[in-house]
Amino acid sequence: MVKEMRFDSNPLSLYKNKHNHVFVKFAVSFVLLGLAFRLFVSDSIRFSSVNFESQQTQIHVEETNTGPPVPSPPTIKPLSADFHTNETHISSNQEKCDLFTGEWIPDPSGPIYSNVTCHAIEGHQNCMRNGRPDSGYLYWRWNPRDCELPRFNPERFLNFMRNKWWAFIGDSISRNHVQSLLCILSQVEQAVEVYHDEEYRSKRWQFPSYNFTLSVVWTPFLLKAEVFEDINGVSSSEIRLYLDELDTKWTEQYKNFDYVVIAGGKWFLKTAIYHENNTVKGCHYCPGKNLTELGFDYAYRKALQLVLSFVTRLDQKAFVFLRTTTPDHFESGEWFSGGTCNRSVPFKEGEVEMRDIDGIMRDIELEEFGKATGIGAEKGVTLKLLDTTSLSLLRPDGHPGPYRQFQPFAKDKNAKVQNDCLHWCLPGPIDSWNDLLMEMMVDGING
Repeated sequence: MVKEMRFDSNPLSLYKNKHNHVFVKFAVSFVLLGLAFRLFVSDSIRFSSVNFESQQTQIHVEETNTGPPVPSPPTIKPLSADFHTNETHISSNQEKCDLFTGEWIPDPSGPIYSNVTCHAIEGHQNCMRNGRPDSGYLYWRWNPRDCELPRFNPERFLNFMRNKWWAFIGDSISRNHVQSLLCILSQVEQAVEVYHDEEYRSKRWQFPSYNFTLSVVWTPFLLKAEVFEDINGVSSSEIRLYLDELDTKWTEQYKNFDYVVIAGGKWFLKTAIYHENNTVKGCHYCPGKNLTELGFDYAYRKALQLVLSFVTRLDQKAFVFLRTTTPDHFESGEWFSGGTCNRSVPFKEGEVEMRDIDGIMRDIELEEFGKATGIGAEKGVTLKLLDTTSLSLLRPDGHPGPYRQFQPFAKDKNAKVQNDCLHWCLPGPIDSWNDLLMEMMVDGING
C-alpha cells in the first residue's frame, strides 16, 4: 500500500517548487479520487466476472440430462418444486417467443430413447424394428425462430408430476403422442400399465415412485358416437354422431385430471349422420340418404364448442391443452388408394402448402380456442393451444410409410403395401411435441 501511494504521489514532486500548497492539496485530492475510482472499477470488474461465471455455471447446469450424451455433457441441476429454473424466454426485452414458428435443424445427438430402450411402442409405429432402412429422420429437432427450445427433461417432469394425473383425450394420434411421452419417461422409470379397454385403445399407467398417473382415452370425435367399424377400419354402416352430447368415456373421468391434452382430427372426415336434439340434423358425405349435407366443418366446430364449454365451466381447474389437427403426407393417392410417403428429409418453409381440409380444421380450432380463452381466464382454467400443425407439416419423412408392418419387403421387394403417412415413427418428430408441452407447462406455471 505504501509503495502504491508513493508511486501515485510521484507526480506531485514535479510541481513542488512551482505551486503553492493549495494546488498541492488539490493534486493530492485528485490522485486519491483516481485511486478510489480505480479500486471501485476493479471491484466492479471482479463482481461482474463472478456474476458471469455464475451465469455460465447456471447455463451449464440447466442444459443437462435433456438428451443423449454429447461431447462434454453438462450435469443436471436439481429440480426446484416450482420449475422457475427452466426459463427459456427470449431476448433482452423478456418477450416470449412463438414456439411454433421456426424450422427443423440437424441434431447429431438424436433421440433420448430407442425402440430397444422403450417397450411402449406399438407395432405399427416401431419403424426400426419393422425394417425401415434409413435413420436420418431421427436426427432433427424443432428450433423456434426466436428462442431455444429445451429438450424434454424426464426427471424434472416426473418430479413435478408427483401426485398428479395427466390424460390425453382423442384418437389414435393422441395414443401415438402418449406413447412418445411414455418412452421418454421410461428413461427414468418404467410405467406400470394398470388398465386397458377391450380393444387396447384406452389405457392407464402409473409411475409408482412419483404417484403419477398417465392416461389415454380413445374418443375420436370427443362426442357421443355410434361407430360401425372393425379394428381395421372397415365400415358396415354410417357413423351416428350426436353433436350435442359429449362422450362420457372422458367426461366421467375428467374430475380426476390435473392436465389434459385434447384433440380432434381426421375422423370428422368420415361419412356420418348428424343428430341434434334427438333428431337427424343432416350428414357429411351421405349420397342417396336425402339428408342435408352439413359438412365435416359444421360437426367439428360443434364438437369443439361443446368441449371447450365443458372444460371452462367446471369447478375442476385442470390445465388444458388443445392440440391442433395433424396433417398427413400421402402422395400419389390416399391411405386406401395406394398413397405413399417416401421422403427422407424435412421440408423447408415454403416448400409445401397445407391442404385445404387441414387449413379449415385449424382455422376452426384457432377461432373456437380464441373464444374460450377469455371464459377460461375468468373461471381460473388455464387453456393453451398446442399448435403442432405447421411444424408437423414440414416432416413428411417421419411416418412409418410401408413400415407399419413388420419387414414388409422381406419376401418381395416390389410388394404393394399399404402406407401409413399420418401416424409417426417412434422415436420420431412427435417427440418434439413433448418438448413443446413441457415448455408450455412451465410457462403456464410461471405465469
